[in-house]
Amino acid sequence: MRENALCLVTGATGYIGGRLAPRLVQAGFRVRCLARNAGRLRDVPWAGQVEIAEGDVSRPDTLTAALDGVDVAYYLIHSLGRRGFEEADRIGARNFAEAARRAGVTRIVYLGGPEPEGREHSAHLRSRAEVGRILLDSGVPTAVLRAPVIIGSGSASFEMLRYLTERLPVMVTPRWVNNRIQPIAVRDVLRRLIEAATLPLEVNRGFDIAGPDVLTYAEMMQRYAAVAGLRRRVLLPVRALTPSLSSHWVGLVTPVPNAIARPLVESLIHEAVAHENDIAAYTAPWEPTPFDEAVRLALRKLRDVQVETRWTSAAGRDASAEPLPTDPVWSGGSVYTDVRSQPVNAPSDALWRVIEGIGGEHGWYSFPLAWSARGWLDTLSGGVGLRRGRRDPHRLYVGEALDFWRVEEIVPGRMLRLRAEMRLPGRAWLEMYADPAPDSTATYRQRAVFLPHGLAGHAYWAAVFPFHAIIFGGMARNIARSALPSPGPAPGPAGKAHSA
Repeated sequence: MRENALCLVTGATGYIGGRLAPRLVQAGFRVRCLARNAGRLRDVPWAGQVEIAEGDVSRPDTLTAALDGVDVAYYLIHSLGRRGFEEADRIGARNFAEAARRAGVTRIVYLGGPEPEGREHSAHLRSRAEVGRILLDSGVPTAVLRAPVIIGSGSASFEMLRYLTERLPVMVTPRWVNNRIQPIAVRDVLRRLIEAATLPLEVNRGFDIAGPDVLTYAEMMQRYAAVAGLRRRVLLPVRALTPSLSSHWVGLVTPVPNAIARPLVESLIHEAVAHENDIAAYTAPWEPTPFDEAVRLALRKLRDVQVETRWTSAAGRDASAEPLPTDPVWSGGSVYTDVRSQPVNAPSDALWRVIEGIGGEHGWYSFPLAWSARGWLDTLSGGVGLRRGRRDPHRLYVGEALDFWRVEEIVPGRMLRLRAEMRLPGRAWLEMYADPAPDSTATYRQRAVFLPHGLAGHAYWAAVFPFHAIIFGGMARNIARSALPSPGPAPGPAGKAHSA
């Protein structure tokens, strides 16, 4: 491979891609990131160290420029949690394989899942395996890294393990908790991905990558409890708990919604143990991270608020939606708005700190029962609910998830725009402004926008509008009040949305 090689990282807005890109830079590579919306990478700490290209693997014409001059292409895209994800993954992989071959890419690296032997795979693992085969047959030397459960702060698998263990000291368990798994620390996954960039060009195959410990899921829960300082958990096996029922149960107990929980649970019905460690023959020797240490590191990152990326980093189902409509009439349809303002006897920077800290543990500053009820309704209808929380209690960046919103735009110190990702008969946004006044005070402005879809959308707005004075009016007043200086200990926000 030539010196100062150029790596393309697809899925750079996701959990693994968002961590891999800066580490490739640290390792001496030039890095280009592919995103459907370049704006979603605008605020990440390493944005100035990489090139950003807009493109979509479902649209082959957008891949030519992104792959121009690329030596190593990382394929970190999957459609987990979306309807028809197998077909979407198949089309995306074929488009990318052909575009990489035409561009003269010298190596593709793909992060897939385990391939159990002797049993029918779940749809999730079957799709991962098919994508690997498509890339291996592309004519471009490809390394497929097959990873089992990934243990790291913010990963969906770790959040599932964490919440199941911490919230349920006594738990009925399905049969799959007794299947053997060889979990791997996220830091080791990243190291293997970087090493794969320098594999000899004649290498075109898959590799198992895993940690040193082979455990059942039940043992993982007990070991997690020990590391976290919790009492040993009581597990009551129930054979009748099917993967489908298990996923609903996981969706209720953990922040992971059913659409993500189901493929994760279906993957756990298979044993996921490495059958070889052949990749070690091509790399310098190093010791993989033990399970207990991986958990300890993840918990430390959570405690110190140093979580780089979370499973919620990946684009939501409305990621390709148009930006906020600004005209009273948009594309021939109605746009409903709720606009409020509140004077604040405090500087705008104090107001901005309250605005940027909204959501998650801080709550939404009004009628917590209403926010919680809306979150539960969304969860029960298969949506994301309020449980995603936020990555950092104080800072936000464009593209990250915030409860059942997605951060769409930030003007630091002035404006925060959120796009709704709860299930709605239409599309919705919430804007919050900190406007400075000449006398060193500020005005808080708030605008909720709803673009209805069909009659159901109009009916929905009519049904919720009577509650806006309580919810949005109270929100404006309480945010303004929370920005005021306090002579004593700062009071908590007026209304905490949830405790997850």
